[in-house]
Amino acid sequence: MNTLMPPRPLAAQLDRAGVLSLTLLALTLGMPAARADSALESATKNPSICDFDLEQLMRVKVISVSKREEELSAAPAAIYVISGEDLQRSGVTTLADALRGVPGLDVARIDAHRWAVSSRGFNNELASKLLVLDDGRSVYTPLFSGVYWDTFDRMFEDVDRIEVIRGPGATLWGANAVNGVINLISKSAKDTQGLLFSAGGGTEEEGFVSARYGGKIGDNAYARVYGKFFNRDESVLANGTGANDDWWMSRGGFRVDWDVNDTSLMTFQGDVYDGMEHQVRTEVIATSPYLVTARHTDHVEGGNLLARWTRTFSPDSELSLQTYYDHSERESGLPLERRDLFDLDLQHRCSLVPRNVAVWGVGYRLTADDVDNSFAVSLNPDRRTTHVFSAFIQDEIAVVEDCLHLTLGTKLEHNDFTAWEVQPGARLAWTPCESQTFWASISRAVRTPSRAEDDVRLNFPADATGTNLFSILGDRSGLSEELIAYEIGYRAVLNPKVSVDLALFYNDYEHLRSLEPVTPPATPPPALFALASANNLAGETQGAELSLRAHVVEWWELTGSYTYLHQSLRAVAGFDATTAATLEGSAPQHQFSLRSQMNLPRGWQFDAGLRYVDQLSNPHVPSYITFDVRLAWQVNDRLQISVVGRDLAESQHAEFGASPVSAAPATEVERSVYGKLTWRF
Repeated sequence: MNTLMPPRPLAAQLDRAGVLSLTLLALTLGMPAARADSALESATKNPSICDFDLEQLMRVKVISVSKREEELSAAPAAIYVISGEDLQRSGVTTLADALRGVPGLDVARIDAHRWAVSSRGFNNELASKLLVLDDGRSVYTPLFSGVYWDTFDRMFEDVDRIEVIRGPGATLWGANAVNGVINLISKSAKDTQGLLFSAGGGTEEEGFVSARYGGKIGDNAYARVYGKFFNRDESVLANGTGANDDWWMSRGGFRVDWDVNDTSLMTFQGDVYDGMEHQVRTEVIATSPYLVTARHTDHVEGGNLLARWTRTFSPDSELSLQTYYDHSERESGLPLERRDLFDLDLQHRCSLVPRNVAVWGVGYRLTADDVDNSFAVSLNPDRRTTHVFSAFIQDEIAVVEDCLHLTLGTKLEHNDFTAWEVQPGARLAWTPCESQTFWASISRAVRTPSRAEDDVRLNFPADATGTNLFSILGDRSGLSEELIAYEIGYRAVLNPKVSVDLALFYNDYEHLRSLEPVTPPATPPPALFALASANNLAGETQGAELSLRAHVVEWWELTGSYTYLHQSLRAVAGFDATTAATLEGSAPQHQFSLRSQMNLPRGWQFDAGLRYVDQLSNPHVPSYITFDVRLAWQVNDRLQISVVGRDLAESQHAEFGASPVSAAPATEVERSVYGKLTWRF
């Protein structure tokens, strides 16, 4: 039985949002200029990224490469930083979309609430080689070794920066940091004092509201609380009809930063979220009519608590202890899954001998899940608890002080899937002068099997009637996917107005996951044929990633990036050529982006972005160009009004193919517009 709901007329959505956005624009144009002058004066008190020269920007501190603060300019890795200012001015409303334009990353929207995000290839809805952190808390799920991007969210005004490493980070961060690490770092509660309120709406962003309040507790502690809600419209099918996949999400949380004394800092933070996601999908059931296409309403909810203690003994010695608990529940194209995760991490930075800086640490993680199996998707056993024990050490040696630095390290982990894993790495940075850095690295990383790859059974219709099945099965004899990565890079301020960052890489993979024919299982339901998870693929990827930043004039900045990727995979045993072809064709060979930020007189901002994404070959998705604009006016030191247009080049375009996992149809991204007002008190 088909229970599809009729789509709302697109014209009606455009009319409603257009009235709102045009009204906001008219208000901005009608405000007195005198108030704009005060806004401009306020802007000088809170400088934006355009107010810093390039050398200052290159001295931005990052922590993701070495698990300690170091200057971006000297970091021996392919790292890119999205500042909080960049994030707010981008016009995007999701963290997944905020990653578009980062060299080396591939971001594609599958439907209204699902994304495919990867680094250096292998992109799909269940992309498994990218580690994502939220203030040190992993948002990776062991179910499929990936990320649920729909529940990864923040108030953008509270984000300090997002650090993106392309390439392995396993020496410090462990298994699954294979092709990249994304680390979101939020602002201290001390830096978010006062009241902030924002609201808006438009065509796709039907309505959103968020509020945050920060205050002081006693003499040495600061706190903030926040809440946000959004309601997002459905995407469209290729023929322009609605896909019935609209969704909403509410979220709230807190953060407390307490200076216990001159040497100790405590941080406490937590979040809760709750949402509903709609989706049309076709599922196989055990009884007639065997195939059912219906509009489903899926519920997602969860929460987390984190505590971190940091003790600074000296400029060269610091100890930190972090623990967090994460609970999640979701019913989204899979059986109802409940998951609890506990993590404990101890880290110490020290300098035992001159010209050496060492970082070492130990960690433990417990994950317990419980699923309600269905005929289409089941896990056996339906409950499982897994443990990971880890230890790492990394030493940075100043071979030639202030010029040549060698970093050596390794991580040792024990997991319940493949037992012991060792992930060593070596990095070399040569800084002939303050404005230039050459770097190179070689490292090993692994991606451990997921819970689904071990224990799943997926049933699919083998014909149009649905009476015959084929099954995909897990296999507990699976190995970890292995990578040996070779990288070189160059980072420089070419002159006071232009900086460049170039990275080249060659990745050699073994034991990549494949699907191989096996004898159908004897347990019901009977299947005509079956495929089982195996490790019979290998291959190489190679590419180049270039980013440029130019201060054209004092008030105008341009940022551009280009990515080239070549994937070559092969079956080393078995018969699986299909998986190799699918993985090879899942990421574009060429990507280009250009972004402009202008600080205009009287508090006005005009930002624009252009992106080109090459075609996907399997499944085929045509190349596309997108164009975004944002116009904002800082009316005074409290009020900002903005209008954003996104994906303006076409009325709609496809970014990714249909998902075989959720059995949902392929959808396309629509042109959209929204308006936003932000008050600060």
